[in-house]
This record gives sequence, C-alpha cells and structure tokens, in this order.
Amino acid sequence: MAVRAAVLPAIGAPLEITGIDLPDPGPGQVRVRLAAAGVCHSDLSLSNGTMRVPVPAVLGHEGAGTVVAVGEGVTHVSPGAPVVLNWAPSCGSCHACTLGEVWLCANALNGAADVYARTADGTDLHPGLNVAAFAEETVVSASCVLPLPEGVPLVDAALLGCAVLTGYGAVHHSAGVRPGETVAVFGVGGVGLATLQAARIAGASRIIAVDVSPGKEELARAAGATDYVLASEDTPREIRALTGKQGVDVAVECVGRAVSIRAAWDSTRRGGRTTVVGIGGKDQQVTFNALEIFHWGRTLSGCVYGNSDPARDLPVLATHVREGRLDLSVLVTERIGLEGIPAAFENMLAGKGGRALVVF
Repeated sequence: MAVRAAVLPAIGAPLEITGIDLPDPGPGQVRVRLAAAGVCHSDLSLSNGTMRVPVPAVLGHEGAGTVVAVGEGVTHVSPGAPVVLNWAPSCGSCHACTLGEVWLCANALNGAADVYARTADGTDLHPGLNVAAFAEETVVSASCVLPLPEGVPLVDAALLGCAVLTGYGAVHHSAGVRPGETVAVFGVGGVGLATLQAARIAGASRIIAVDVSPGKEELARAAGATDYVLASEDTPREIRALTGKQGVDVAVECVGRAVSIRAAWDSTRRGGRTTVVGIGGKDQQVTFNALEIFHWGRTLSGCVYGNSDPARDLPVLATHVREGRLDLSVLVTERIGLEGIPAAFENMLAGKGGRALVVF
C-alpha cells in the first residue's frame, strides 16, 4: 500500500516528500496510522550525519497514532488502539538490560538497519530510528508500540515518545532533583522545555533557563522557569549571583555543544550535579583540569533517553498530563503538515527553527 513520507535520500541531502510502498505487517509487527510526529534537533543530527543511520531512510523518532493492523503473535495492542511509538525498545537480555539500564540496551537500534519499505522505483528504505514517523503510516516491531494511557490527546502524545521522556528522566532519574534544590537548564528547545516542567514537578525552588535567544523567555517561564539568562561568557557568574554565589545544585545541558557543557559545569555549586542530555558531534571537545575536578567535587554525567524506561514512565507522564502538571502544548512552537518538514529542517540548519509538530 502506498503512503506519503519524508525520505532522506542521503546524508546531508534535503528531505523529499514522496510516495513509498509500505507492506502489511508481518509476524511480530504493527502497522500504525500516524496522528502526529515531533520534529526536533535529533532528527537533524540524523540527517547531517552526527548520528549515523542507514540511508535512504524515513526519519521521525517520536510519534503517536492508531493501530491499523497487527501481525501474527501481537497481543498487547489491536486495531483501533491509540499508541505511542518507542524508538529505543529494549531487548531484555543484553548486559545493560540485565542490570535494569534499559536505556542503554545494546540492541535497541538494530531495527534501524532493516528494510521496512521501498520507494516507487523499488529502492530499499530504512526506518530511521526504528519507527519512521515522518509518514502517513508506518510498520514497526511490536516492541516499538506502547498503548497510550487514557486522558492524553493523541496528537499531543507524540511528544511523550522522546522529548518529554528525555527531559523528565534527566531531572527525575539522571540528576535526581530533590524538592527545594536549584536547577539550571541550558537550551530551551523541546527537551529543554520538558526539562523545565520536570524540574517544577520535582519541586525545585529556583529554575533558571539559559538560551541564546531572548525570544524564548516567555515559553521558558510558561514551562516553569523562575529566571531567564541570555547565554554568554558571563552565564556562570550570573547564575551564581542568582543563587547566593553558590551555583545551582543541578545543571542540565540540552544543547550538545562544548561551550554550553562547560558553562553548565561552571554554573554548578561545589558538590553539585551536571547532566548532559544534548547530542554533540565528535568535534565538540570539553576539557577539565585535574585540580578543578578534585576541588569542586562535582558529578558530570551523560544521559541517554533520560535514563528512562518508557513502559514504566509513560503511565507516570500521562498522570501528570491528566492532572495538569505537565502541559504538552508548551513544547510546540509550530504545527505543520507533512509538506512542512523540509522547511522545518532548513530553519533548524539556519538556527531559526523552533519545536515543530507534524499533524497528519
């Protein structure tokens, strides 16, 4: 069956909106009609080669929709069920999974190398990060599908699949923010906005948003920021001034650039925690001297997918949505159709892009 999709023909090439031939689901597979998909910087990292994926591919790693059909052996969802796509399903048997660290599953992205569809001329297509959400419909492994809890709008639920899980997990799982602590969030994109809301939910007493754009202040404050700092070489000094000259208890970096990782570290109090969520390139080198590591006693940690277990955390996030603590609409700066994805990518390349939601 032919559906329209945004195809990445090669690394660094523009996305092309075209028809693709999508097969019926086989054993252990589910076909989903997308209601919405999020466009964020991680997709740009895939398209420009910062993160490697086989190409040609259909990108889009966070989405939600309705089950159209299921293959043999699939029992946890049925046609007509609303679902959220999980781009990083855990295998349950690798070393990380046996330790309970499912977000580090060694086999989570194996499906990205599969051929899941073909172009009109018969060219093999790969499913980006397993789920290929930039399409009207997709066929995925049953492990990539999670039932959507009641009370969450289907279109908004697309953001739960990556941005919200990552931001929420960075605060609650990786950094372990406690009530009354102070938090700085570097980068007010989709993940940053989710992180700000998560810090508010955690009971942080002061939440400082940092970004290069003055235009993001209103969004940041709507998400829970108590203070807004324009990023500069003086950012650590400004943050210390806001926190009794101590620095914040926790800094979360959502950009993936050496300068902002270093600024987040420098903004953290002695003994504080710095969590890096942003995905940077190999060229982004961060340096520390041995004496400062000893003297400051800070913890610097990476954070993959918010150190989250989607099956465990999705119901928790749904409860926050239903009870009004988590506002998914704050994360979206632009709503577009499938045809708008190439322009959204161009805007991100030019540094003008916000958080776009593709509504099918």
